[in-house]
Amino acid sequence: MDQFAPHPNSCFEGWYSKFDLPSGSHIALVICTVPKATTLPPHMVSFTYYPVCGKPIFQREHWVSHIERITAGPNNAFELRTDIGSMRVAPNGDTTYDLSAPEWSLNATATSRTPWLPGQTTSTPESWLVHLPLPLHWHVHSLCSHAEYRLKIPSENVDEKDTAPLHQEKNWANSFPSAHTWVQVRDPSTAHGITLAGGKILGMHAFLLGYRSPKLNLDITPPFALAVPIPIPLLSWSIAPFMMHDIDYSSRSISLTVCNLSYKIEVRARAPKEGGWFGLGSPFPEGHRKNFCSESFLATVDVVVWERSVWRWTWREVETARFESASLEFAGEYFPGRGEKGK
Repeated sequence: MDQFAPHPNSCFEGWYSKFDLPSGSHIALVICTVPKATTLPPHMVSFTYYPVCGKPIFQREHWVSHIERITAGPNNAFELRTDIGSMRVAPNGDTTYDLSAPEWSLNATATSRTPWLPGQTTSTPESWLVHLPLPLHWHVHSLCSHAEYRLKIPSENVDEKDTAPLHQEKNWANSFPSAHTWVQVRDPSTAHGITLAGGKILGMHAFLLGYRSPKLNLDITPPFALAVPIPIPLLSWSIAPFMMHDIDYSSRSISLTVCNLSYKIEVRARAPKEGGWFGLGSPFPEGHRKNFCSESFLATVDVVVWERSVWRWTWREVETARFESASLEFAGEYFPGRGEKGK
C-alpha cells in the first residue's frame, strides 16, 4: 500500500507540504482531519508563507466545515476536498493543489516524485514498523518533487508564478505524541539532505532518520534509534546502547547520535531563538489543539557520518555536511509555549 493514501479507520490524518520557493521563501501547507473530534475543531487547513528572512510570517488557519477523503481511481489515487479547494493525488503520486481563500490562493502541480527509497514507490521511513498498531505513524511521500505553482497573497504584494522543490509527508493513527521533534532539508541540485522525526512514544524515545547524499543512502530506525527508560524512582536513566539525544528548546537546538552495525550518524540542528518561529495546531482525539508545535525554516544542520571498520571494529569518518535554511520543529513537551488543552 502507498501510505500517502487515506487510512479511513484512523483517528486522524494529516498531510504536510513544504514548497521551497526560488526567492528563498517557503510555503507550509497542512490539511488535517479528526473525523470524530469531540470538543475541539475537527478539520484544519493551515497555510503559512515564510519569507526568506523569517519575518513577517503570513499565516492563516482555516477551521473548515469538512475534509472529504475521496477515492479518485485505482492505485491509491485520491482527493482531499475542503471548503476552500482540494488536493488531488494521481496513481503515480503526482499531486495537484487548487486552494483559494479570501486572503491567499495556491495552485500547483507536482511531478517527478522522489520516494523515500530510490526506485521503491511504496517505501516509507518506518519500514516494517508501519504495520504495527502504533499511536502515531509518519510517512514521507516525496523527498523532492518538481512543482509548478502560482501563489497570490494580495496583502503581502506576493504574486508568483514559478517552479519549486516540494517535500510531502503524512501523519496518521490516534494522536500526536506527547513530545515530538522534526528536521528536514534537501538540496535538489545535489540530492543531498536529511529528514528525521521522533520523540516520546509508548513511554520510550524513538527516532526515524534518513540521510541522502551522492554517495550514501542511509536509514536508521528502531531498535537502533531507541531509548527505553529504566523504572527507577527519581532517576531518569534509560537503555540506549546505539543512541544519544538531547532536545533543548531553550537553545533552539537538538542533537542526535545514532548508529547501526555499519554506520554512525551525528546530527546537530539549531535555529535562532528570536524571530522566524510559527505555531501549528496538532490533532488529538478531541480535535486540534492550537499552537501545539513551533517551526522554524532558518535552522542550520550539521551532519557527520562514520563507517565501521570490519577488521578493527572502529569508526572512520566518511562524510560531513552543513545545511542552511533547514526546517526544525519542537512540539508537545519539547515546546514550553504550547497552547493549553482546549484553547
